[in-house]
Amino acid sequence: MSDETIKNHAAFIWSVADLLRGDYKQSEYGRVILPFTVLRRIDCVIDPVKADMLAKYESTKAAGIDNHGPVLDRLTDTQHLWNTSKYDISKLLDDTDHIAANLRAYIAAFSPQIRDILEHFDLETQIARLDKANLLYLVVSKFADIDLHPDTVSNLEMGYLYEELIRRFSELSNETAGEHFTPREVIRLMVNLLFIDDDELLAKPGIVKTMFDPACGTGGMLSVAEDHLRQLNPQAKLEVFGQELNPETYATCRSDMMLKGQNAENIVFGNSFSEDGHDGASFDYLLANPPFGVEWKKVKDEVTTEHETKGFAGRFGAGLPRINDGSFLFLQHMISKMKRPEDGGSRLAIVFNGSPLFTGAAGSGESEIRRWIIENDWLEAVVALPDQLFYNTGISTYFWIITNRKSPERKGKVQLIDARDMFVKMRKSLGEKRKEIGRSDIDEIVRTYGDFEERIAEPADESRRVGCKIFPNEAFGFLRITIERPLRLRWEITAEGIGALKADKKFANLDEAEQAALLADLEPAIGVAYPSDGDIRCEVQASMKRAGVKGKPIENTIVDVFAFRDPKADIVTDRKGHAEPDSDLRDNESVPLPSGSVRYEPDPTERLATDTYVDAVEDYVEAEVHPYVPDAWVAHDKTKIGYEIPLTRHFYVYTPPRPLAEIDAEIRQLESEIQGLLAEVTS
Repeated sequence: MSDETIKNHAAFIWSVADLLRGDYKQSEYGRVILPFTVLRRIDCVIDPVKADMLAKYESTKAAGIDNHGPVLDRLTDTQHLWNTSKYDISKLLDDTDHIAANLRAYIAAFSPQIRDILEHFDLETQIARLDKANLLYLVVSKFADIDLHPDTVSNLEMGYLYEELIRRFSELSNETAGEHFTPREVIRLMVNLLFIDDDELLAKPGIVKTMFDPACGTGGMLSVAEDHLRQLNPQAKLEVFGQELNPETYATCRSDMMLKGQNAENIVFGNSFSEDGHDGASFDYLLANPPFGVEWKKVKDEVTTEHETKGFAGRFGAGLPRINDGSFLFLQHMISKMKRPEDGGSRLAIVFNGSPLFTGAAGSGESEIRRWIIENDWLEAVVALPDQLFYNTGISTYFWIITNRKSPERKGKVQLIDARDMFVKMRKSLGEKRKEIGRSDIDEIVRTYGDFEERIAEPADESRRVGCKIFPNEAFGFLRITIERPLRLRWEITAEGIGALKADKKFANLDEAEQAALLADLEPAIGVAYPSDGDIRCEVQASMKRAGVKGKPIENTIVDVFAFRDPKADIVTDRKGHAEPDSDLRDNESVPLPSGSVRYEPDPTERLATDTYVDAVEDYVEAEVHPYVPDAWVAHDKTKIGYEIPLTRHFYVYTPPRPLAEIDAEIRQLESEIQGLLAEVTS
């Protein structure tokens, strides 16, 4: 079947929309068309063996065998594809008065696996809605007119046909398309990058590989990956696995896999964080486009418990991101399903917005997750994509490519690719999508990735719009150090200090007689200065004794209200003679990790200690801090290791401002033009 024929079949099926118009919104058409397409395909597959199927069913029932599924499975090439009802799509039309009831009976007689798909489509709701609008007979008769038997439409062609319907449905649902539909050219680029070094491996006869998508939506990524491998090697087989939270898109994906001859049971329904549908499994390839910036509050208890009780033995040992963005939970979940290097390892590609690149300070959950990935040498590359590429958002997006089987030349390094200019403008926007990546753009990005050579994008050179930089892993790490400076105070009894004392809560807790006596004793000393904490404390203690006031808290309060920071005053020290830090002068600096300092531990629980970098920190302070504030020191116990990937900064190109003379000449010219216009108006 040609592409044109597939589109014609899709157009015929989609013509059902003409019947729905008025009773359904455009964005709701797919709720009817997709499940009925699945139902018609199954009906056509079963039709040649339906008589045998009913006979087998009756014989097993007569023999007292309740589990008739295995017997009926043998009648079709597709597992669990059977129905024990006397009805089919055509026979439903024979009884127009009871078509809704008969259709329900027909659906109830399918195998549990098929019913699961139709139930998640919420087909029962659509049957009731169509029946109430007197549309059910018309819709069923429309689908009865199209032949979707495998002899007419093969599994591969049916997959393409179904994909075309999904695409049309998604384009009509711009407001929700991005939740479950990734643009096909984006998927093609991702799959090309995922398979980039494996062409020779995947070309082997009879090769079987596995792929997993934890947020598979309608299954578009899995379908494109499967198609790519089939073009590379028709004898190769890609077994796909997925999990999806949305019932309707889960049903769409599972039915798509079934129609293509894949094992539909590999697609699992549920939340990947709280209900791991593939617990203990590992895969050769993993890819995902998880929702951007979606909070994980609903599964917080399950995720936090796994993090705290299992650590690195679970999925979220590296850390937890902030509650309003679960992107890094998806990534950790996927990494947990990578094969061990000794078993061949895995490659992973995921779509992120810019937040995971840099969100989170040193020591935060996000930074610790980045640290874990980079220090294990898993991050192979980050690719910056154009903005306005997706249906429901115009923000910039990025591919992260992660693997535990880096090629020798990539070990210890991360490749950054700037492909933000690689796009063509669409003639008609689809929601927020106004740009697409052309085939030549995909080829150029993939070539740049594969060359693994630095190149700077030159805007004037259209053939070199892709920028590429390569960094050692430690280039993304830094030490967040705390710079302390000594506290310098002098003490003087002032009217302002007396006012502050009156407003203090501890002073207010004294009875009125104590307050009056204390103030009467302190006010005559206004203007008296004291050189040290000890001197004023002695005076305060004497004043409190004369006023009949007791208590260390009120003593400390009085001393504090008469203290003033003075850069010329003496340094305040503790009992051991150590300088007290001034919190108002406290500062933080980011110190780059020393070259070659990142160590790759076989045990991810073994982390580099911050005291490993004491010399590097001291060298930095001596060169960058002491020349300006010689009395500063580093609080080493507060030092934290952080990681971020400032991709935009690495590709920033400084554009110098125009010469002042040129700007001045332009202003004068504009002034002259304005004067001329004013003269015309007033003349």
